Amino acid sequence: MTKLQWAVVASAIGMFFLIYFGCETKPEDIKALEKSRALAAESTDINTLLQEAKASLGAPPSNSILALETELEGALADSARAEVFKRLASKWYEFGYPAISGYYAQEVAELLGAEESWSIAGTTYTICLQQSQEQKVRDFCTGRAVQAFENAISLNPENTAHQVNLALAYAANPPQDNPMKGILMLRDLNQKDPDNVLVLNTLARLAIQTGQYPRAIERLERALELEPGNPNTVCLLAEAYQGNGEAAKAEAFAEQCRQQR
Repeated sequence: MTKLQWAVVASAIGMFFLIYFGCETKPEDIKALEKSRALAAESTDINTLLQEAKASLGAPPSNSILALETELEGALADSARAEVFKRLASKWYEFGYPAISGYYAQEVAELLGAEESWSIAGTTYTICLQQSQEQKVRDFCTGRAVQAFENAISLNPENTAHQVNLALAYAANPPQDNPMKGILMLRDLNQKDPDNVLVLNTLARLAIQTGQYPRAIERLERALELEPGNPNTVCLLAEAYQGNGEAAKAEAFAEQCRQQR
């Protein structure tokens, strides 16, 4: 990812994840135990993912990764290590391995402890959830996305986007014992703030995915009233009306969507 991508990727999914900074509320031993339990639930680990990915890369990509890993060994200051981690995250993302990219983005967040860094890590892991078909990789990315967004929330509880993205992580790979968890989180956010356009758009997007077009249209029309011209709302309305068999309205919103891109 380029510097620009680093700046925008945190909002890319929500439109789209145990260590707390700034508001310590748990003893260190309890937080460490919670983190170890979360990681223990993973059906794979980063070393396995790295080994498998490197085996599939050709010589030029492998050499570029090796050069960055060598540079990392010589980086002593946290700021220098963070920059190398960013470049590793960007390179692995470029090669099509968002799970590994997310891991290095998480390393950046661990060093910097910044809200944006945790959001970027969570978003990258969510991209992994969208793209990966392998369950062990999806489980790896789900747990880490949840941790990252929870950390972002702890730093800024008022930022609804982090809460939406956390819910989307659960919706993308629901817990077996609570398959509706992500949806229920979004509905709860909607009840608390019924005029939040981001939440309305997100619920509408999920409704479109499940074929609930009238419900999606209802939410999107309300979102459009609250924020006329919102590009996400307009483009989603084109999809919703198309799915609902209203071709004229679908084309009208599709044209607005094309003009805004």
